Amino acid sequence: MKIITVVGARPQFIKASAISRAFRAHYADQVTELIVHTGQHYDSNMSDVFFDELELPKPAYNLHIGSMGHGAQTGEMMVALEKVMLDEKPAAVIVYGDTNSTLAGALTAAKLNIPVIHIEAGIRSFNRTMPEEVNRIMTDHVSTLLFSPTKAGLQNLQNEGFNRKMQEHITPAKPLAYHCGDIMYDNSLYFAEAAAQKSDVLNRLGIEDKPFILATIHRNNNTDEPQRLEGIFSGIMRVAKDQGAKAVIPLHPRTLKVLTSEANAALYASIVANPDMILCEPIGFLEMSLLLKKCALVMTDSGGVQKEAYFFQKQCLVLRSETEWVELIQQGSSMIVDADPMRMILAMRLLRANESNSYPPIFGDGKAAEFITGEIVSFLSK
Repeated sequence: MKIITVVGARPQFIKASAISRAFRAHYADQVTELIVHTGQHYDSNMSDVFFDELELPKPAYNLHIGSMGHGAQTGEMMVALEKVMLDEKPAAVIVYGDTNSTLAGALTAAKLNIPVIHIEAGIRSFNRTMPEEVNRIMTDHVSTLLFSPTKAGLQNLQNEGFNRKMQEHITPAKPLAYHCGDIMYDNSLYFAEAAAQKSDVLNRLGIEDKPFILATIHRNNNTDEPQRLEGIFSGIMRVAKDQGAKAVIPLHPRTLKVLTSEANAALYASIVANPDMILCEPIGFLEMSLLLKKCALVMTDSGGVQKEAYFFQKQCLVLRSETEWVELIQQGSSMIVDADPMRMILAMRLLRANESNSYPPIFGDGKAAEFITGEIVSFLSK
């Protein structure tokens, strides 16, 4: 069985590594997986070392599409992906998450009548001004197998008309939705020990045996609105001071570009001058796992980092007005604070006062990839 996996951003490569490991471990004699990198996010750090760390085969194709407007980028991806799919004739196409690469891969395969397998299906923020939300919904509704990491995600799919009961014949017209657990939890368990053994990031950043907050900011509505950006960094500085901790901030290229622009010169100068703030380059997956494991608190606008904070049983302040991961809010380990410094301080103190906070296994048992690959092989074998 030949399967094409479409990825375009670093988090998708990380997710794909869990599925690739499971295919190799259990179905090496049945499945040939071809990884196609759209080039959506160019990352010079995605070298051989990156793939070696993830135990992920290098892409069979790199389409080099690059950064551009949503319509142009998705369209160019579809043109290039159509050629690959026509040449390779895969039995199925796997897509992950909610990027333009996800949508392009799903639409291209669906138009060629190739079954689409969507991993991380059913996730909803219910905010359609987010491009990611549109991508999720559109991808789900052309998919044949839909794997949701959470029960809430599965309920979203059922609310939209998807069936979770096994059918005799699964087709694009009769798709099947599953609750499978989260493959990123698989990865966190798998790589956490390796990170501790291989990385010197704590010593390199000067935070070994010191309390620190881990913060990430990358979403457009946060980076591109000066008032929101100032509110977020002001809040991070205030929380760090209140907690007597450093704030470690791996800077996304977009965030760094905006911060160092003339419009934000004063804000950037205040951040650099603050001894509690540690700015650094983007961190690789292994080192990010170690920072999450060792930090005292997480502040982020990333959906992925919200989940990973939970994997490592860390409280989290969500720097957005909503979240796809409603379970984390309901559980009480995360709080939405948007870009409001006062809400950040109050939420942090409320979280700190909740000493009874627990972390039940809402993202599965760490074997999601085994379940997913088993269902894929069973479906394709019929």
